[in-house]
Amino acid sequence: MIQAHLDALYGLPAFDFPAADATDAPLPAVDAVAWRVSVEPYADDSEEFSDAWARFVEKVDLSAVQALIIGQWGESYEVNSSSIVELIVGQRHRLTSLRALFLADITQEQQEISWIQQSDVTPVLEAFPELVEFGIRGGTELEFPEARHAALRRLTIESGGLPAAVVRGVASSSFPALEFLDLWLGTEGYGGDSTVDDLAVILGGTGLPSLRHLGLRNSEIQDSIAKAIVEAPILRQLTTLDLSMGTLSDDGAAALLASTAFSGLEFLDLHYHFLSDATVAELTKHCAELGVRVDLSDQTEPDEYDDEISRYVAVSE
Repeated sequence: MIQAHLDALYGLPAFDFPAADATDAPLPAVDAVAWRVSVEPYADDSEEFSDAWARFVEKVDLSAVQALIIGQWGESYEVNSSSIVELIVGQRHRLTSLRALFLADITQEQQEISWIQQSDVTPVLEAFPELVEFGIRGGTELEFPEARHAALRRLTIESGGLPAAVVRGVASSSFPALEFLDLWLGTEGYGGDSTVDDLAVILGGTGLPSLRHLGLRNSEIQDSIAKAIVEAPILRQLTTLDLSMGTLSDDGAAALLASTAFSGLEFLDLHYHFLSDATVAELTKHCAELGVRVDLSDQTEPDEYDDEISRYVAVSE
């Protein structure tokens, strides 16, 4: 979730590049950690991100950096990530070993996910053809036009509302090596206006030949996704499917109960849901009979007010 910072990336433990007043602090071996560069905009001794970045590129042998985490870059609810993308891309000739990047490791305590102002992040893919892992947090102002990348194996986009244009951009991109795709679709109230139709290319399974894990989660259209996924060709090649953190109800679960199409899965993640006790019991039994491990934890009750029943995704604002 987003209550804590990443503790690792690309299999390497996260290490915070020291603040300006700790420049003499000993540094680890460059290739032994995932380097996190960030600033605290409200601290008394706060510096500009560009200054922190300048210290980082001076002190650290960039040619040995394998994993890079960008944290808070200042008042990121007012300043979008375009300048950060430019700084990273500007060092592409030195970041020759970069294999993993996470953009906006910003916790909920620091800033709500919907406040994070992103930008077009695809220049990173063009600049780093050997990148294998790319993570982005925040959907506001995010752009992801159609891209091509031969080496990318993991793509994660976490948001409280992922624009349909971004979903379509990811879907139409060429990622032949992609094994892991995780999209937090969010809610329309925070910009998540995609529909199942926008997922059609992904569900069709023709453009992601290596995909083994698919996450379509944190969505207010989780029932519609559940109904579509059991008919989707992509399901035949997956080993894990994540439909968690959304508004899944008995309506969507009925499609899962009526299907054996996901019997090839090793694991089905449905945690944080709005299923009845009876449906939880039925799904538990159904998955056991199919030999599929399932997570049905975090059963959530819908809100009822004036005869209205409301279900909420796990992460929105």
